Amino acid sequence: MSIETAEQLEENGQYEEAYAEYKKSYSHSPNDLSLLAQLGHVAMILQKSDEAVEYYNKMLTLDATNPTAYEQLMDIYIDTDKYKYYVCRGNYHTVQQQIEHAINDFQKAVAHAGGDEEQVVPVRFVLGTLYEEMGNPNKAIDEYLKVLDYESAMPETYLRLANLYAQDDVLGSAIETLERALQAGHDHEEIRESLAKLYFKNNTPQKVKEVTKNKLTEIKAMLALGELAEAKKELENIDDKYKNDAQYFALLAEYYYTSKDYDKALDSVDKYAEKQPNHPLVFQMRALIYEEKQDEYMATLNWAKYHLVRDQKDVAINELLGAYQLRNDDADMVAMLASLLETSGEVHQAMEFYSRLAELEPNNKTAMEKLSRYWEENGDNRLAAEYLEKLLDADKRNFASMKKLADLYQKMRDRDSAIGWYKKYLQTAPQNEEYDVVKAKLDKLENTEAPTEQSESLLDKIVDFFTKKNEY
Repeated sequence: MSIETAEQLEENGQYEEAYAEYKKSYSHSPNDLSLLAQLGHVAMILQKSDEAVEYYNKMLTLDATNPTAYEQLMDIYIDTDKYKYYVCRGNYHTVQQQIEHAINDFQKAVAHAGGDEEQVVPVRFVLGTLYEEMGNPNKAIDEYLKVLDYESAMPETYLRLANLYAQDDVLGSAIETLERALQAGHDHEEIRESLAKLYFKNNTPQKVKEVTKNKLTEIKAMLALGELAEAKKELENIDDKYKNDAQYFALLAEYYYTSKDYDKALDSVDKYAEKQPNHPLVFQMRALIYEEKQDEYMATLNWAKYHLVRDQKDVAINELLGAYQLRNDDADMVAMLASLLETSGEVHQAMEFYSRLAELEPNNKTAMEKLSRYWEENGDNRLAAEYLEKLLDADKRNFASMKKLADLYQKMRDRDSAIGWYKKYLQTAPQNEEYDVVKAKLDKLENTEAPTEQSESLLDKIVDFFTKKNEY
């Protein structure tokens, strides 16, 4: 009951006693944010600023986004330590997503640091990250360069600066930055491997071999240098820990491709795909291999998939159209092309390929549904009904399509067909509100005298009109 006692003592103005009671609870619950806030508050009343700072900093250790802790620390530091005040205010504004205000605060913190390296370095680093967040890479670069003027610059500064240079395709500066990090004694794996990637981009695989400590990266450099025998030996003797890595299979594929063993290369790509399904590299490697195998269709198809996973839909469509010219009996490819055209707004062209898909796969439900809906929307109810009947041949318990087909026949004044499909619906569909609606439609239809001559659909009348007109 210590907290309740402490709260009562605090309410009575007995702050020393309340503080002692809060401390008792704190010894049992050191991670209670609410308790820490109460301790900090009473410590401030008792003018125990150092202890209050300790409690509020403990709150931030547990919750770095706690605005209350920053506000209280700002109140403590405003008259005693301007540097810490502006750092806390900058953090507070960052938490509130007020980035411009935060930048202004951290700039003031630098001004009050008096050139103290221990204080300047972390604040300038934070300024760099905030400029990045604002989409101002040039100012971010300026801040990171200022950090690198100090010996205590952290490794992350070099990585962020190199990344910004690489994004602007200034590879030389990016490489120089990470080489400088190694020279400064930051011999970390992340820096070495980031530098290795830049050497690859810069087409200097020999330097990759010199800097990397990753066996797979080293083998990749060997392949780039044409050192096939050495690469093969390393791949054969590689540690088991690497044999579950997707990159291992990518390197095997590259080795077999370079060695012109295309079947083994494809097998390795398949294993890579098990680890990295739908990765662009899967389709790129397959396309290149099929090109070497003189299989134009499979090469074109895989280039289409490559562009599709990279969200380059227009290019993917063009590749698929080229593949269709080479071979028009691959149902999966035709379905992919139809779907892509439809989602791209080319509905009429898409339906041409759904029609082809329906020919290749007479039981393809998607094709039948798409075609039925399309022809109904375009006024050809008879063709819409024809595709619905084909759909129901493949999906005999598709109750919604049964009702739709019956409604279509009723719309075309084909009374007998409408009655037949309404009856089929009632024989198989579950009894619910829709069932009752259909039953009422059937009763009304059966109790209505049949016309002596079947009425024509609107499209039939239009066709008949133009046919007669052309006879004169």
